[in-house]
Amino acid sequence: MKTVLILHTGGTISMKEDTTGAVKPDGRNPLADTAPSLKNLATIISEEIFYLPSPHMTPKDMLIISNRIKEKIDEDNSIDGVVITHGTDTLEETAYFLDLTLDIDVPVVLTGAMRSSNEIGSDGLYNLISAIRVATSEKARQKGVLVVMNDEIHTAKNVTKTHTSNVATFQSPQYGPIGMVTKTDVTFHHTPNHLDVYSISDVSKNVLLLKAYAGMDEQIFNAIQTIPIDGLVIEALGQGNLPPTTVPAITHLIQKGIPIVLVSRCFNGIAQDVYGYEGGGKQLKDLGVIFSNGLNGQKARLKLLVALETTHDHDKLQYLFNQ
Repeated sequence: MKTVLILHTGGTISMKEDTTGAVKPDGRNPLADTAPSLKNLATIISEEIFYLPSPHMTPKDMLIISNRIKEKIDEDNSIDGVVITHGTDTLEETAYFLDLTLDIDVPVVLTGAMRSSNEIGSDGLYNLISAIRVATSEKARQKGVLVVMNDEIHTAKNVTKTHTSNVATFQSPQYGPIGMVTKTDVTFHHTPNHLDVYSISDVSKNVLLLKAYAGMDEQIFNAIQTIPIDGLVIEALGQGNLPPTTVPAITHLIQKGIPIVLVSRCFNGIAQDVYGYEGGGKQLKDLGVIFSNGLNGQKARLKLLVALETTHDHDKLQYLFNQ
């Protein structure tokens, strides 16, 4: 019998729907009492580290989760896997943060629910059972942090929430899941080819995220220069282009030493320095904008937050974002 550490952090999976139809925390996480019913799957060590709706989750909270996992693994070498229950709104961000900051040899799996614990068709307990099965699978080792929802296994790097309410909301655009959970087995058909891990003790930087749109000009860029920022991520148009009126302000930010990372607002493909017109990707790359290899905006922001704790060197940052 394998041993699994379950860290509960809150979210819909831990909430209830009241008589008015509002879903909210109910004073006690209903999953806190499920450990005995899971004893046929594994020996369960259960801990409620937070009881937060996922929009309340911050990078500092994510670092607490990362450090707690390391502490528990160091204290108890019998732990074979880790499961984290989490709200779905920011689940992909916590998963990716953990992927960037954990260097351990046991599977780490995040799961959640789209329906609260007392709704008809609640998916929380089923997803938790699936996550435990993946966390106890030898085949889940050396694959980075995983997200298990709706019988699918996704990498933290590629998965994203694609629907506001559908139980099949978590998808990995362009790549798909790397495995599946069946009634009898846990199966993988892909393996990540690179795991990027950083050793950090704090997340102290202020990194903003902007989304480009038709007619965007310098106003928002000028506004953010009035506050102390350490980095900026822009979800650019198409292959990595911006309206020409943004270029002078972007140039000024780069000259001030603010690293700017570019991703595409498209959910398939990667940003590239292809177009040579004003505001095109080639001009932006020549100015010193850092192009990311396929991350979405929220994950690129987390990677820049983490990377800036280790380096401010432009070439090193560009290399890290090409991984």
